[in-house]
Amino acid sequence: MAVDVKMQASEVRVGRRRSAPVLILLSLFIVGALVLAACFAGWIAPYDYAAIDLRARLAPPAWHPKGSLAHLLGTDELGRDVLSRLIHSIRTSLVVALLGCIISAVLGTCLGFLSAHFRGWVDEVVMAAVDFQAALPFIILALAVVAFFDSNIVLFVGLMGIYGWERYARLTRAMTLSALSHGYAVAVHTLGAKPVRVYARHILPNIANTLIVTMTLNFPQIVLLETSLSFLGVGIQPPMTSLGNMVGFGRDYLLTAWWIAIFPAATIFLGTLAISLLGDWARDKLDPTLR
Repeated sequence: MAVDVKMQASEVRVGRRRSAPVLILLSLFIVGALVLAACFAGWIAPYDYAAIDLRARLAPPAWHPKGSLAHLLGTDELGRDVLSRLIHSIRTSLVVALLGCIISAVLGTCLGFLSAHFRGWVDEVVMAAVDFQAALPFIILALAVVAFFDSNIVLFVGLMGIYGWERYARLTRAMTLSALSHGYAVAVHTLGAKPVRVYARHILPNIANTLIVTMTLNFPQIVLLETSLSFLGVGIQPPMTSLGNMVGFGRDYLLTAWWIAIFPAATIFLGTLAISLLGDWARDKLDPTLR
């Protein structure tokens, strides 16, 4: 009898560990919906996001007494459909943030490997750059660069790519130095493997979990940076649209047409919150010390 009770209790604990919390499932649903909207924006959006209809300008959402089913989330000051612009804005913001996150991870990881491999003055230069990047208010740097070189999509993605690289560099350097002191790295090097092979085939797979979790935590910060710069008018420029761009144009109509800014602002809040929760959950699952 006692054995059966212990087995049932053990099964309950295993089931609790394997089942994801409701909040995580909800976050997965939100992120999945955003990804679907980004991938199929051209098919989901009911209108062209740049189409102007001055006869329908500032139309309220469909549930408003003066609203219409023709525009479910209303229209903006130029009569453009808010739902269509929101869907395309999600795609723009996610693509820019994803590209920036990938560039940042690759740049930081490569510099971390270089720092750990060469040591000496190379290590000192990389660590000095890491400290400089961590201490510098990045939004001030971004504003200065955009103001000097003028805003374009390639420059903007590049700016997103150099945001947060110091985290990957610091983590990669520390974990690589630790891995190089282990037997497997020394053995592979002794067998004649080139440094590139040692880092790419043996060390990188062992530190990939930590880098992936860092990417999930850095991604929402890049989204917020992109929306902040677009809100200030130095990010994504018309005729393209992004979430920050929509909020920026809608701030002048908060009292008369609140839906122009509220819907993209709510999307930013829910999306970044969901990605952050998934990042924390992934960190707990992938960190062996927390199992």
